Amino acid sequence: MSRPPLEVADIIRAQGNRFIENNRSWLHWKHVKVLHAIARCRSAALGGHRDQCPQCGYQAISYNSCRNRHCPKCQTAARDKWLAARQQELLAAGYFHVVFTLPQELSSLALQNKKAVYGLLFRASAETLLQVATDSKHLGAEIGFLSVLHTWGQNLLHHPHVHCVIPAGGLSRDHSHWVHPRSGFFLPVRVLSRVFRGKFIAGLKQLVRTGKLVFAGKLKPLANPKAFSSFLRLLFRKDWIVYAKAPFGGPDHVLHYLARYTHRVAISNHRLISFENDQVTFRWKDYAHGNKKRKMTVSSDEFLRRFLLHVLPRGFVRIRSFGFLANRCRADLLPLCQQLLAQQNLHDDPAPPSTSPHPVCGYCPKCATPMLLIERFSAATLLAALYNPRPHFDTS
Repeated sequence: MSRPPLEVADIIRAQGNRFIENNRSWLHWKHVKVLHAIARCRSAALGGHRDQCPQCGYQAISYNSCRNRHCPKCQTAARDKWLAARQQELLAAGYFHVVFTLPQELSSLALQNKKAVYGLLFRASAETLLQVATDSKHLGAEIGFLSVLHTWGQNLLHHPHVHCVIPAGGLSRDHSHWVHPRSGFFLPVRVLSRVFRGKFIAGLKQLVRTGKLVFAGKLKPLANPKAFSSFLRLLFRKDWIVYAKAPFGGPDHVLHYLARYTHRVAISNHRLISFENDQVTFRWKDYAHGNKKRKMTVSSDEFLRRFLLHVLPRGFVRIRSFGFLANRCRADLLPLCQQLLAQQNLHDDPAPPSTSPHPVCGYCPKCATPMLLIERFSAATLLAALYNPRPHFDTS
């Protein structure tokens, strides 16, 4: 994919300092850290390395990446490495995609309590899937799945939801065989929605009882137990959105499918259109109106504010495994699942696609051979070379 003409880093470099000065009342150190990391990403400030093509001898100097998980430019290598590790966990079965979304009424509470509410979103959605799948009226099996947290909508506003990618079926209760779902159907969405709503609201009550929720600003009245109970009753009266997509194929498709969701950030550089007169224009997809593609223009301050809404708490894990794919069960149950599926001979068991990570140094622009790293440079060395050019650093 070609390099986009405009990047989030360009907007931060142009308006980042002004944005920080104007928003110190709510900015946290982690927000500033993200802005600084993205602004310096792949610049001389982070140092670099010389790469050489072993085939034709072409050399080039590249700047280092910031490796911040919120940076639009630093996710490709992390994604490829993660997908390569998942290759051995694929099952010869179809896969389903289920999405659990929090109601908009919970957005402000989630923003003030990201770690607690996002953690509850993971637990409630996972427990819902495990419970409903175990019920003999629906599937009657132990399932395993991956969950990925996204906190944004296409317009960059706060929209927390969890994507769950689930093998079609699961282990029987006695672990003697693999249970297949009915053709084209996994679990009833209406049941999932109601169970999820009940578990999440019960979890909110528990967080309040243990003093793990903060109520600040316009949410201060909810600190009153009666007001909070009324708030929960309103949430319980509405339907919560759980969306199940049609099955999308077996192991030959799942890694490509996962790549769309696992290491994404709030907006990619390729969605940016222009940055003129302090106005940022970007593309977005309007899911409420038939996925129609639209353009949105906001001020640079508003763009950066929306972008920072999605900074996660330090150390928060946004990709998690549950059921027989959970870390404590995977070593024993995953090989059993693979064995039982192979014995049933219901699939040709196609070989999973190659997911070897891209070379750290990229490919030679002249002969497309993977480049090799032959020398590293510190930031000080690179900056000195920029002001005092020498043939040693000629990148032409």
